Amino acid sequence: MSGTAFGVPPDPGGRLVRLAETGREPVRFLLDGVERMALSGDTVLTAILTNVPSLRQTEFGPEKRAGFCLMGACQDCWIWQEQGPRIRACSTPVAEGMRLLTRTREDWT
Repeated sequence: MSGTAFGVPPDPGGRLVRLAETGREPVRFLLDGVERMALSGDTVLTAILTNVPSLRQTEFGPEKRAGFCLMGACQDCWIWQEQGPRIRACSTPVAEGMRLLTRTREDWT
């Protein structure tokens, strides 16, 4: 087995591998100051997890989170915008130029 699914090489950095709908318009966003790419129509959760292995670290310990209910009910996918407000990654569409943080900024605590 070659380690690929349907001829698409896996992204070693992401938890999710996109297998379909690869022709949509690209969207650039920043995650912890690093430019990342998503596709138009992706949720923030999909955009992040196709780039990195976890969404954020839990507030109560070192465990990594990657969403739970995927319908906006459990609050497991809250992440922060650089300006401060939190968003639910599972139900918020990614937008060009979004500036997202996987943990709270030091000056907020």
